[in-house]
This record gives sequence, structure tokens and C-alpha cells, in this order.
Amino acid sequence: MLRDDPGAREDTMRLTVADAISPSYFVAIAAIQLGFFQQEGVDMEFVFSPPNPSQALKDGTIDFFGGSPYTGLRTFPEWRGGVLLCALSHYTYWFLAIRSDIKCEQGDVSAIKGLRLSASADPGLTMKRLLEEAGIDLQRDNVRIVPSPRRTSPNWAWDGVDAIEQGVSDGYWGNGLRADLGVKRGIAKILLDVRRGDGPPAARHWTFPALATTERLVREHPDIAAGAVRAIVKTQRALRANPPLAVKAAQRLFPAEEASLIAYEVARDAPFYDATISEEMVTHISRFAREIGALEGQVRYDEVVATQFAALWKG
Repeated sequence: MLRDDPGAREDTMRLTVADAISPSYFVAIAAIQLGFFQQEGVDMEFVFSPPNPSQALKDGTIDFFGGSPYTGLRTFPEWRGGVLLCALSHYTYWFLAIRSDIKCEQGDVSAIKGLRLSASADPGLTMKRLLEEAGIDLQRDNVRIVPSPRRTSPNWAWDGVDAIEQGVSDGYWGNGLRADLGVKRGIAKILLDVRRGDGPPAARHWTFPALATTERLVREHPDIAAGAVRAIVKTQRALRANPPLAVKAAQRLFPAEEASLIAYEVARDAPFYDATISEEMVTHISRFAREIGALEGQVRYDEVVATQFAALWKG
């Protein structure tokens, strides 16, 4: 963690992710648990997400953040001062699951007419924009977006299941693990898998999981930043080759039922594990961020991406 004195640095870096008990940013957690950061000479500690992880990143309370770019860079004015080191994976990674007793085919967005859908705040912005892109008018089509039930623990994997079981909602937006927990329990089924082509085609490109840090860290400790990128690339390669490794990586953080699904989640996501961040990806995410009010102006690719590490993205 970086101190106020630019010349001083504690040995241990701190990393957090937007949602820990999730496959979405799991590569970053696995890089710690499987020892790949250590192999690169980076002493990395995982911490659960503070209430405002972007502010914590900006303040130096944490050093690395795994999440959607528009979440990690939110408190940096026009995204300046924060930087994306690499992608954890590619494409929009959320699912829309609905009650299993609703008769419909996967991919049929019109099936949500008349339903209540629960979503947490930031991912919910993506869901709302997806519905608009698909021609759904919330008022005309009687679709209500409701908050997820409140939880005091950092495990949000059951938010969607809780919402259906408590009668709060008829469906929910969330990561693959949340969707599959509902399927496993028999109360939900997957309506939209955006990454694999369900829903409006544009929605697939609106975000991706990235590893973010600060320009200050890159400038003052480029060796640590480069080591972090190499660790992520090694983790991606290891999980692609052997998805059951995910069980070992999850065992310290994940409860038993969630851990029982993680190898399946990783195997499904592994084809999208790629550290590359292209100019096209930044064009898409910045346009989407402006549409949802998370960014005002234009951002240049080389301002928001640490392109000096591009040669490391392919290992």
C-alpha cells in the first residue's frame, strides 16, 4: 500500500474487487490465492471491497481494483489519474435470470414485460440500458426495477435468489454464479446471457472486467504494475488449461455451496480470459459510460490504458 510519502512504500499491496464471491473478477483473486503475484515478486493482499472502492483507489487505501472500468475510475475526474492495466476477461458478463415457472425461451427480452427485476446499483444501470436498447419501455411495459434485499455480509451471491424467494422480484440481474445458484435451487432460469449473444448486440461490448490502478503507482513503481499484469496473464492461462484449479483458489473465501460451482463458472468463462484491452473496447465502454452519466467527455485510449504493458498481455 502506498503511503503519503511518495518515497516510502510498504511491501504489501492491497487488491479488492467489486464483488468477491463471484466469477466476474475471480481471476484477480485467483492470482493471489494460487501464488502468481508472489511468483512475480509482488506481495499482494486481498481485502473485501470498501463502500466506495474507486475513492479508496484514488486515496491509496487500496492499490488495485478489479471491476468494470466505469466503476473503478468513477472518482477520477474524466478518468484521469486512474489507469487500466489489463483486462481480466472480455465482454459484458452479467446475466438476467427470471422465475423458473415463467414460460419463455432464452433470449426473449419481451418475457420481462410486467415483471419486477432486482439489481444492485451499478450493474443495474447496465440492465436498464439493455432493456431500453431492446425496445422495452419501463412504464409502458410495466417493468419495475427494485433493489436487492439488504445484506450485511460481503457475500452478495444470493441476492437474486433471496429477492425471488422473498417475493420482492420475479427476476434478477447478476453474475453467472448468482444466476446458477437460482437455477440449482430450481427457482430461476437464465433468460439472458449477454456475453454469449443474448439481448441487443451492442450490450455485449458495454463493459468488461479490468484490473485498475493509479497513474501514480505506475509512474513510481512500474515493476509492481508490470508484475501484476504478468500475474494476471499467468492466472488466465492456468485457469484456461485447468478450470478445477479454481476450487483451490476459492476455498479460503468462498462458502461451500458457492465454491462447489466455481470450477463450472470458470470453465464457462475461460474462453473469454484475455488480458488485451483494444482501442475498440475503450471506445465502447467510454461511450456507454457517457450514456449512463458515469463520464462526461471523450477519453483517449492511451490516457486510460497503461499501453506500456501491452507487450505483456499475451504472455
